[in-house]
Amino acid sequence: MIRKIIRIDKEKCNGCGACADACHEGAISFEEREAPAYDEEAVKEAQRKVFAKNQAMSTHTGCPGSRSMQIQRFETPETIKSTPSVEQLSKLQNWPVQIKLAPVSAPYFDGAKLLIAADCTAYAYASFHQDFIQNKVTLIGCPKLDQVDYSEKLTAIIQNNNIQSVTIVRMEVPCCGGLEMAAKKALQNSGKFIPWQVVTISIDGKIIE
Repeated sequence: MIRKIIRIDKEKCNGCGACADACHEGAISFEEREAPAYDEEAVKEAQRKVFAKNQAMSTHTGCPGSRSMQIQRFETPETIKSTPSVEQLSKLQNWPVQIKLAPVSAPYFDGAKLLIAADCTAYAYASFHQDFIQNKVTLIGCPKLDQVDYSEKLTAIIQNNNIQSVTIVRMEVPCCGGLEMAAKKALQNSGKFIPWQVVTISIDGKIIE
């Protein structure tokens, strides 16, 4: 795999800022500090030339001179693994996800592994999509905010569909107990014997054993 990287020659950079304007990812920024004097008119002329170019041009063309260049680096599986991914793909496979908006029956429920999660868990736990949402049908809610008992809706979903398992993910805070109780009540009221588990996330984003 070949990865294109921008390298800036600091010795040649005059601080005009054109490269920052041309960078579509916003990866280049400038900070206020004392710097050597430069030819302001020459910089303005260079900037005019840059902005006259197509805005879709690659990042390295934002520099008016040879201050920056584009280099190619060959990526190995080891370097790819150690380099943070720019884009994380969503693992969500159903919509809507709110318990109160979800239908009682839907094709995606057939043979599904059901994830019933408190709203806050996805924000607290960094790898929520990878570790919990992946390969599951997701339903989320917060009984404290919605001020409802989810057990009736969850019971209907479990009764009317071929649910294979249920995973309940909640925060360690007391108000999340309402979601856990509703899910357990729904499992009991459904009359079905389905494997289930409860996972609790701490407020600092860790799984509590």
